[in-house]
Formats: sequence, C-alpha cells, structure tokens
Amino acid sequence: MKKKLLALLLGLTLCLSLAACGGSADDSGAADDGAATEAGSDAAETVTLTVAASPTPHAEILNQCVPILAEQGIELVVNEYSDYVVPNTAVEDGDEDANYFQHLPYLEEFNETRGTHLVSVAGVHIEPMGIYAGRVSSLEDLPDGAVIAVPNDATNEGRALLLLEAQGLITLDDSSNLTATPNNIVDNPKNLEFQELEAATIPSVLADVDLAVINSNYALGAGLNPTTDALAIESSDSPYVNVLVVKEGNENNEAIQALVDALHSDTIRDYITETFDGAVVPAF
Repeated sequence: MKKKLLALLLGLTLCLSLAACGGSADDSGAADDGAATEAGSDAAETVTLTVAASPTPHAEILNQCVPILAEQGIELVVNEYSDYVVPNTAVEDGDEDANYFQHLPYLEEFNETRGTHLVSVAGVHIEPMGIYAGRVSSLEDLPDGAVIAVPNDATNEGRALLLLEAQGLITLDDSSNLTATPNNIVDNPKNLEFQELEAATIPSVLADVDLAVINSNYALGAGLNPTTDALAIESSDSPYVNVLVVKEGNENNEAIQALVDALHSDTIRDYITETFDGAVVPAF
C-alpha cells in the first residue's frame, strides 16, 4: 500500500512539473506576441506630414527639419511649387497639410478674394524685397520714361511700390496702403512705366526692363544675392514675415505644432543665418 501511495505521489509531482513547463512556454509565446504587437503599434504611429513650399528658401529650410521630425516619428514630405496660387488651393482642398511660401498680407488678401479658410500658425522668416538693375545700373541713372517690372499680385505689387517710394522715385496717395497699384501714384517725376508681371517670371525679363522689383526667393533662385546685387532693399522691420499656413481647424494638430517647434529651433535659426547671409532673416 505504501509503495502504491509513493508511486501515486511521484506521478502527481511529475504531472505538475510538466504542466508548469508547458505553462512557461505558453507565457513566453504570449509575451513574444505582445512585444510584436507593441512594435507593430509603434511602426503604425509614424505620421506623414506634407508641406507645399517654394523651392528657395522655403523648401531648403523645411528640408533641415526632416531629421528633427523623424526623431519624433513624423515623416516630413516637402513638395515644391513655383507659383503663388496652387500651394494655397492645395491646402484648402486637403491635398497638402500645410504650406510655407507666403507672407501674411498675401495670405489675408488671398482669403478675401478667393474665399479660402487658411490661417497662419507661425512666422518664420523675412525675405527683403529688392530693386535690381536691368538696362540701367543705378537708380541715379534712371532715365525719364524708364520701364520697371513689378509683381502683379495685389500685396506684392503694393510692397514693390512702397519700396520705390522709399527711394524717392514715386509718391503714393497713402503710404500705409499695402495693396497699392500704379493708380495710387500721385507723383511720378520721371514718368516711370510699370510692367506688371507674375512674380516668378520677373528675373527672366531683367534684360528687357530698366529696373525690376523682385521677391528674394525668386532672386535667390535666379542666382541673385539680395544683399550684394540689389540696388535697394527693404529695411529689416518689414511687415512681410513669411508664415507656415494650414487650413482653419488644423492649427493645433500635433504634427503641425512639432513642425512649428522645429522651424523655431536654434538649428533652423543658425541655418538661415549662416546659409543666406542676410538675404533671408529669421523672424523668431
């Protein structure tokens, strides 16, 4: 009887031991599955953020943010555009998450005339607009009846005319009017003529006009340095800060706010200062 009891106890002990081993293997598998699920969840959390930008300097600045955002699980995709309309309509239509190419007066005028719902989330830099030589090499040599190329969009044309007024070439009826046109000129002693063109095309007509007023991003793209090539340039207190823009309602999106922080970082400030030598000025 004792032998049978002893055998029974040994059998029970062996069964419990095997069950414990089997349970350990199952738990290990469950842990592995849990770790795989967590890893898959981390991978799934990567966010893609698309931003429309002018090639120079906006896209160049944004590209410096790519590694900064990558560390936070955000893939920044920079799509370049060469005009001033599609980047806004693309954000309005949801084809792009944000854009970075314009100053605030242009954005406000675009919303008003096009009925869009775009808002600024951050000011990043200023690009001083400049007056560049065409057939005439200096402002002093400007002949009577000279032809000057200016941007044809409302805010940049007004900006160009204000810069010409600051040089004493014309007088406007209201020097605070950011959307002035040639119709607002009340004194034009040299009888200047204005050729109103799409901003992006102005560098290509320099040889055909006496002077041209060019946005710095297009001047840089044409190989011109605003600080050394411009005959006159806007002062550093220009109100035309270039801004990061989203559709209304997306201002507090986490990826957008991460991009704002990256654009306002010391890394980007140093990049702008060291790369553009005064042609692009940080506004933060």
